[in-house]
Amino acid sequence: MADITQIMRFDELSSKDSPIHNLEGRIKLISTIFIILVCVISQELFIPIILEIMLLIILKIAKLSYIDSIKRLLMLLPFGGAVIIFQPFIQPGNIIWSYSWLHITDVGLNWGILLFVRLIVCLTAIIIYSSTTPLQEMASSFRKLKMPRDLAMILSIMVRFLFLFVDELAAIRKSQKARNFNIHGNTPYKWRVKQVGYTIGMMFLKAYEQGERVHKSMVSRGFSDASEMFDEKKSPEKSDYIYLLTIIIIVIVLEIIIYKFSGQLGYFGQNLGIN
Repeated sequence: MADITQIMRFDELSSKDSPIHNLEGRIKLISTIFIILVCVISQELFIPIILEIMLLIILKIAKLSYIDSIKRLLMLLPFGGAVIIFQPFIQPGNIIWSYSWLHITDVGLNWGILLFVRLIVCLTAIIIYSSTTPLQEMASSFRKLKMPRDLAMILSIMVRFLFLFVDELAAIRKSQKARNFNIHGNTPYKWRVKQVGYTIGMMFLKAYEQGERVHKSMVSRGFSDASEMFDEKKSPEKSDYIYLLTIIIIVIVLEIIIYKFSGQLGYFGQNLGIN
């Protein structure tokens, strides 16, 4: 389980100085969403592979560790990989491997490969965005892009008090450890599960109490349903537009290559989507 030092390290990582870190928050968010959308609608492997190479270059420009990024990627991979792994067995098509009642089809295998490459590109884009953008700047970027006011308020407050929440959890775990509680110890399993349940319940109570205190404090300072959150006025600079325009031009060039030379790209230019 992550502690407060790991969360603080993550926020420090997103506050480093690099050409990518210094980009305006909205530009980074728009470019990330754009890359994900292009990758998701692509039916050939060529475009996602080139986008992944581009993202690896951006990763290097941002001075991020490839090893740490791969570790984060592997942690996120099971969430989508659990669905992808079944695709070769459930999609209809020509059977290319069979054992008992298990069958792998060519359509299912191609579709699974395409989904896997898409997932890698999307996760890499998200990792770069989250590693180069502080949490508060993320919330501010969503607000500036006209996220519904109530959702933007909730997101901003959540980000502001995330560290306090994690700190409270770290204090509870430290207290349990001082009393020789070990979730992997030799005590009965049901008893350990019950203690974990107590911890979760305590965190809910502390979160509720903290929420009440914060709400009362905000009301005493004039907060109401019509209140607006302060946004720092920061306009995109020339370098921000160049970054976004470069990504758009690369995608346009890739689409032209697929349109004109798909037959010469072999397997990478084939339509692997399911019609």
